Amino acid sequence: MDYIEGYEKWLRDRQAAENTLSSYVRDIRQFMQWLEEGNVDVLNVTEADVKEYNDYMLGKGKSKSTAVRSIAALKSFYNYLFNTRQLPSNPIKAMKVERAERKLPAVLSSREVEHLLAQPNLKEHKGVRDKAMMELLYASGVRVSELIALNVQDVNLSAMFLRCVGTSGERLVPIYKAAINSLKTYIVDVRPYILNDPDNEALFVNMNGERMSRQGCWKIIKYYQQKAGITKDITPHTLRHSFAAHLLENGADLKSIQELLGHTDISTTQVYNQIVNQHLRDVYARSHPRA
Repeated sequence: MDYIEGYEKWLRDRQAAENTLSSYVRDIRQFMQWLEEGNVDVLNVTEADVKEYNDYMLGKGKSKSTAVRSIAALKSFYNYLFNTRQLPSNPIKAMKVERAERKLPAVLSSREVEHLLAQPNLKEHKGVRDKAMMELLYASGVRVSELIALNVQDVNLSAMFLRCVGTSGERLVPIYKAAINSLKTYIVDVRPYILNDPDNEALFVNMNGERMSRQGCWKIIKYYQQKAGITKDITPHTLRHSFAAHLLENGADLKSIQELLGHTDISTTQVYNQIVNQHLRDVYARSHPRA
C-alpha cells in the first residue's frame, strides 16, 4: 500500500467528510509530484521544504485559501505518517498556518435565479430532469451531496416536503409548489425512461440511468450559468446560499433557516446576516442619489 492509499484509508477510518478527504488527497498528490521534481523523499521533508512549497503555490497563482488548505492537508498527512510509525515525529507539527481571509459566499438575485431556472429545454428528457434538480436545490437548500443521495421515496409530492439525511441527521424540508410540479413531471414522465435498472431508487439519475454524481451536478449548473449569461461563479452550493439569503431577506428567522439547512451551529448560519447586510449596502450605494 503506497502513502496516498494508506492516508486515504486513515482518513476514512476517522470518518472524514467526503469533501475534506477528496481535497486533502488531491493536495497530497500535488505535493508529492512537486517533491519528485525536486528529488526530495517524502520521509525527509522539513518545515523549510513545506514553506518553499507554499511560496511555489502562491507564485503559480494559487489563491491564499488554497495554499492554506494545502498546508493543513500536509500537516494531517505527516500526522498520519507519525501515528502509523512511518516517521519518528511530524516535521511540520509546529508550523503555523495563516488563516485565509474568509469571503462571503456568492448569492444570486431573485431575478438571476428565475433566469437560471428558465434555461432547461422542457421538450427534452434532460431538460425536464435538470429543471427539477435546480428547482429542488433552490426550494430546499440541500447540499449537493444530499441531493445526489436522495431516493424517490424521500420526496412526498402530496404533502410537499422532502426527507433529507445530512451530517446533522434527518430533517424534513418543505418544498414550494413550482418545485413539486417540476419533480412530479420528472418522476412520472421522464425518470422511468432513462433508468438503466427499474430497481434503482435514486431520485436523480444521469442520462445513462445511473445515480447522478457530484461532478455531473456541477457540470449541469455550469452549463446553465453560461447559457443564462450569468457572470457570477455559480455552483450547486450557490443555490443553497441563495435559498438561505432570500429567506432571511423576506423575514425568516435565523433559527428556522438553521434547521432547514441542517446546520449544527447557529454561528454557521449567521454568515447570511452579513450577506444580506452587504446586499443592502450595495443597493444603497447604487440607488441613493447622494451615495
